[in-house]
Amino acid sequence: MVNKSTKIWLNYIAGAAISLLLLWSIYGQVTKQLSGIGADVWKHTRPVLYLICCIALLFANTSLEAYKWHLLTRRVEPLPYWRTFASYLAGVAFSIITPNRIGEYPGRILYLGRSNTFRYINVAILGSIAQLSAVYIFGLAGLIYYNILFPAVAAKLTLVACALVNVFLFLLYWRFEALIPSLERFKWLRRFAVYGKLLNRISTKEQIRILGISLLRFIIFTAQYLFLLRWMNVELPLAEGFCMAGLFFWVMAVVPSVALTELGIRGKVSLHIFGLFSSNTIGILAATAGIWVVNLIIPSIIGSILILRMRLLR
Repeated sequence: MVNKSTKIWLNYIAGAAISLLLLWSIYGQVTKQLSGIGADVWKHTRPVLYLICCIALLFANTSLEAYKWHLLTRRVEPLPYWRTFASYLAGVAFSIITPNRIGEYPGRILYLGRSNTFRYINVAILGSIAQLSAVYIFGLAGLIYYNILFPAVAAKLTLVACALVNVFLFLLYWRFEALIPSLERFKWLRRFAVYGKLLNRISTKEQIRILGISLLRFIIFTAQYLFLLRWMNVELPLAEGFCMAGLFFWVMAVVPSVALTELGIRGKVSLHIFGLFSSNTIGILAATAGIWVVNLIIPSIIGSILILRMRLLR
């Protein structure tokens, strides 16, 4: 048996090691990725008010996601809002080294370090489906607009596929309890089915609220992107900009990538989409890098520091 004093020191050492590893990875990748953008581009920006608005919306974005996570976790056990907020930021830190940020929810659960792991997994899946639904809803709107402007067979097939996934996510989100009997047919899944019944405690009203928060978050970080594009002198009409930003975020959700290395992919996708409306390629790349730094890197740095307090040993 490991005594209490040893556990405390081991927790500090493990937390510090993980925190330093994440911070070093963030520093290395940010330096590498941003080195491709010339320093001159920052000298030809519009009034700093656009940047201030983008950063101000970061606080709204993170607060909403933390509140959504708070609503979900209270179905497992009551936790103070500040703790769910901290676990969300820790999850962002973990997500940067996993494909398509799939490590975010496991990181949140690991930070909480409670015994109700499987219960947290169930509510986390519901929250993840809600956010993915928001991405696909706005992605569908972006694809419809794209098909109107640039009709092509590939674009139409993509639109149909996106619509079908929207239907699937809708059924999965609103009829999740219907899956429980299917899980109980398999012995090795029965444990998950038992905990899955916990989701029946979430009312339709709460599901609407959770999905509403997810949709609002999508609108917020789309607005952040548009503010940064405007700050970088990329001229886009509001309607076209919103639809194309929705399409951009949808593509990034579909394309497999790791958050720390996806800036190159983001740059190529953003140039393909926004380059149809503006020739300011440097501005598009700079805004894409900016939204990456503001919405992912800043929270992950804070989350990495919070991991210092994480208790891996109980």
